[in-house]
Amino acid sequence: MFLPIPNTDPLNILLTKYVSPPERRPVRDVTGEWHDSDFHSMVMTNSWRALARMARDRLVTCNPEDLIRVLDLWSLRLSSLARLRLYNQTSAECTNLFAVLNATEPPSARAYLFDRILPFELEVMHARLKYWAGDPMGYLDVLYALLKKCKLQAKNSKAEGDESSLSMWLERAARMCLIIASQMIEMKACMSFYIYSELIPLSATKLLEPLFAQRTGQQPSFAIRSAVGRIYLQSGYLTQAAAHFAAVEGDASVPQTLKDMNAALLACAKGNWPRADELLRALVQAEPDNFVAINNLSVALLSQGKLKEGIEVLEAALHSSPSTVVVAEPYLFNLSTLYELHSATAAEKKRDLLIEVAKWSGDGLKITCLKMPST
Repeated sequence: MFLPIPNTDPLNILLTKYVSPPERRPVRDVTGEWHDSDFHSMVMTNSWRALARMARDRLVTCNPEDLIRVLDLWSLRLSSLARLRLYNQTSAECTNLFAVLNATEPPSARAYLFDRILPFELEVMHARLKYWAGDPMGYLDVLYALLKKCKLQAKNSKAEGDESSLSMWLERAARMCLIIASQMIEMKACMSFYIYSELIPLSATKLLEPLFAQRTGQQPSFAIRSAVGRIYLQSGYLTQAAAHFAAVEGDASVPQTLKDMNAALLACAKGNWPRADELLRALVQAEPDNFVAINNLSVALLSQGKLKEGIEVLEAALHSSPSTVVVAEPYLFNLSTLYELHSATAAEKKRDLLIEVAKWSGDGLKITCLKMPST
């Protein structure tokens, strides 16, 4: 059921290639030792290797009749492997797990297992195998099957008058809609054939609209509406995005920071960089640890030709909270890009950034964000 986790680390490869003498290279832990750490600290430090090993060790020793605990540990194991970007291993172990689950007899016990006990996160993970196998259409098919299941369960919960179950399944259905829409947008970005690449965003937007009618007249949560607006924005539908953002703006219960971020993103999409700059600076001033706003501010500064200031903004965030910033791949990619645009000292700057990342980051970082070839 379990495969050994490789004792390799992509950051160590970059350190060996770019950083000398060896004394300058931060020591990276690839053992996955977990006994002296607690669960919360391992999650906060992105110690996915240790979490994967912990889940395996506890699966081996736990009571096999305690299915809830067993499946929760499997969920932790597989999500940790995926965070390590060990997709082939995740696929193999997930396939093995579901082969055992699907062999459960009698059929009534299997149905009860899948409907009542199996964590929904494991079903989503199992669907993800199609994506990792390079089958985006198959992935969409499985996602739609999960969406259908969510809607059916919500319908049954409503008929039974179970409000808590209804809310849970509606939330899961909304989540599946957003995953499907995001996948459609990703497929559009990868397609070169014009007609189909234009049809895909239309399908995604049609999928999103029912989210606002599924709660029998209740208003959708501002988080869902903002997420939908941002997907419209990513698709290029600025008018629809603005309408959803306006609805969020008119809700007095919504935090002002979310309203300002929506407005800033819309200003960026319209090319109104001074307005985006103004909004994002206010956000950063109100919340100095809002690293999403800081990252977006650097983009707005670059688009106004303020390259040096953009670098200073990102570097200040790095120095203030390195352990938080170095795990944000868009941030690292943007800073590496600004270094390349700024001067001929980009190689040295990126080398220093690599050392800082290796010092503070945990496992699973996508090293391409550093823009330093490993071969």
